[in-house]
Amino acid sequence: MFVISKKYGLTESRKENLFTAIYIGAVFVTLAVIYIIHLPTSLWNSIVDFFMTLTLSPVPSTGIALPAPANPAAHADLYLAGFQFAIAIGIIEVIVLLLRIVLHSPIQRKAETIENIVFWLGVSYLVTTYLVNMTIAAEWFVFWAGIILIFGLSLVARAFVLLARR
Repeated sequence: MFVISKKYGLTESRKENLFTAIYIGAVFVTLAVIYIIHLPTSLWNSIVDFFMTLTLSPVPSTGIALPAPANPAAHADLYLAGFQFAIAIGIIEVIVLLLRIVLHSPIQRKAETIENIVFWLGVSYLVTTYLVNMTIAAEWFVFWAGIILIFGLSLVARAFVLLARR
């Protein structure tokens, strides 16, 4: 595979430009496909409605009030679109990782991509677990605690990849 990058003159800069173009193009295609899938309802209107219904709600067992939707269950279609987006980005990241392996990208870039895979696939799990079937507002705050946890796990995954290289 190293022959491919030499044959076509793929320097590190060109490889990164290629990955960026693939990634950005795939994100735009993903957004368009998700929008089309949800067309009987307007996702844009769903997003606006979601933000219009945010109120300050008390976080259970604390004295803190944070923004949360007044009726979390009313936004199931928006949460489903969020799940679809997160799973699609996770799959795109897996494809980018495979390309990085084939084209011999530096380990730092591979570690960054693995971090992104853990994050996006983790977010997709949390969205489907806590938001799509949400019935109580307390799950809204559990979801955000889970996002913080997944972010930490993705950083640990990146660190393990970098550590394994040594």
